[in-house]
Amino acid sequence: MAKITTSSLLNMKQQGKKISTITAYDASFAKLFDQAGIHAILIGDSLGMVLQGQDSTLPVTIEEMAYHTRCVKRGVEETLIIADMPFMSYATKEQALTNAALLMQAGASMIKVEGGAWLNDTISALVERGIPVCAHLGLTPQSVNIFGGFKVQGRDDDKAHKMVDDAKALEAAGAQLLVLECIPSTLGKTITKTLSIPTIGIGAGKDTDGQILVMHDALGIACNYMPKFSRNFLKDTGDIKKAVELYISEVSQGNFPGDEHIFK
Repeated sequence: MAKITTSSLLNMKQQGKKISTITAYDASFAKLFDQAGIHAILIGDSLGMVLQGQDSTLPVTIEEMAYHTRCVKRGVEETLIIADMPFMSYATKEQALTNAALLMQAGASMIKVEGGAWLNDTISALVERGIPVCAHLGLTPQSVNIFGGFKVQGRDDDKAHKMVDDAKALEAAGAQLLVLECIPSTLGKTITKTLSIPTIGIGAGKDTDGQILVMHDALGIACNYMPKFSRNFLKDTGDIKKAVELYISEVSQGNFPGDEHIFK
């Protein structure tokens, strides 16, 4: 597999090929995922919950994100590496530039931020300085206290229309990738058709350009619960590498997510 870049993902969207993405937090799993052929790895601030046992992503620091990004980088040869900007690490444009630089220097090829059109100036500033940006709409875990819990977003017409508008604004600001989390499948399809950049879904239906799962969910080892949008691929294979290869194949063929994994 040739080295994956943001241009590679854009070409996949244009060719109608599905993108498979998974989280990783260390060199060993990153190497396994890389060798299995995953297109992108996200060092997610989900590490706060699945590694640290926190009840949200909010306690995760930029220093912890940089540490895990360095670890993942050492295991990867071909896969695109995306790193989350943790809670309040991009509250101002100046903070965003400083903290994004830390993650890029740690080995990320792209950083991810959560939020709508209020991020436009920040995204433009990052892109102008050579930092590729992945945006994130829908259920944005850093806003869990605003949402009142981990709930499906965009079911009301007004909120759905706003999300479409936000998606267009984020693309116009320079975002090159968009994660859509826990939204109705019809909304995921609408946003995907509206944008030129690739969309990556997690509980956003099967019509997004790709899928992402937290590795602990995909392997059935999450310590809390299995989300509706996930599937235990290890149960189907009994082997971690084969489980990841099955995940990639099922995404590529359009078999995952199935109807049982989507929100309406």
